[in-house]
Amino acid sequence: MRFGYSDDCLAHDTGLRHPETADRLRAIREGLTRRHGVEYVAASPADRETITAVHDADYVDEVAAFADGGGGNWDPDTVVSEETFAAACRSAGLAEWAVRESLTGEIGRDTPFSIGRPPGHHAVGDDAMGFCFFNNAAVAVQAVLDDPTTDAERAAVFDWDVHHGNGTQDLFYDAGDVFYASVHEDGIYPGTGAVTETGEADGAGTTLNAPLAAGADDGDYRYVVEEAVVPALSAFEPDLVVVSAGFDAHRHDPISRMRLSTEGYAVLADRMRSLARRHDAGLAFVLEGGYDLDTLSDGVGVVHETFDGRPVTPGDEEPTAATRDTVRELRDRLDLDDADEPPE
Repeated sequence: MRFGYSDDCLAHDTGLRHPETADRLRAIREGLTRRHGVEYVAASPADRETITAVHDADYVDEVAAFADGGGGNWDPDTVVSEETFAAACRSAGLAEWAVRESLTGEIGRDTPFSIGRPPGHHAVGDDAMGFCFFNNAAVAVQAVLDDPTTDAERAAVFDWDVHHGNGTQDLFYDAGDVFYASVHEDGIYPGTGAVTETGEADGAGTTLNAPLAAGADDGDYRYVVEEAVVPALSAFEPDLVVVSAGFDAHRHDPISRMRLSTEGYAVLADRMRSLARRHDAGLAFVLEGGYDLDTLSDGVGVVHETFDGRPVTPGDEEPTAATRDTVRELRDRLDLDDADEPPE
């Protein structure tokens, strides 16, 4: 894979004991040094016009002014330092690079992965929350859809972070050209992402939420992806697939109760690769959460190795009855019973 990266993202200082620190990127890079074929690209920051296509201009100015004034706590969880605005613009720019790059190359060893911070999927149009300031994936997707020189007219965002990406959903909830799908832990921050949330207006039927009970493992995730997410996205026929890749559903992550394994992330990446190939769509990855440094590094590393030719080995775990019920409801709400079978 090719990785978007910039030292500017290290300068966003969240202070002591905060889970979202620059050490996350350092751990990823240290892990990738042990693997072959790693290339880094220092993409340009997203410009103001690109960011304000998604976020309110007054809000963007407010973040800039707050950082220029020395920063502080935006809310109890979301910290601003003097360098935060620059880091957030760079993180959004790295995501834009990844998405644009995905439309120009083959899905394989050159598949782009943006490893910027701060993350983005909780950021709504006019506010920061959940460690996020600008919605990196949304900024990148909108930039491509607005660009008449690209062939992308329909985009799908699959969010496998353990937390629901309320910001991404909110930004595209009434948009018919973006399908947002999320698999997340039920009952935790930010409290959104119910099965009943499926979009509205032009976006009716273009949102899929699979809230899973604490303790969900590889079998639950694989079942949801194969029986609901892939059929729904396939029926949408995207030109572009973007993965909001959080690694905090891992069984060793300190802020979740899920049981996904490192190999489980390889399986999820493989299923998105098959989907993108099926529709001749671009495929890009954008980093979100993940707070145990070792498992975060291993998660990014196994995705890289999957695209570098490493065989994927699904386990034999079976989904729970609750997960089967969730999938049954999703298929009913989104009329997936008539959808094409997912690719092998």
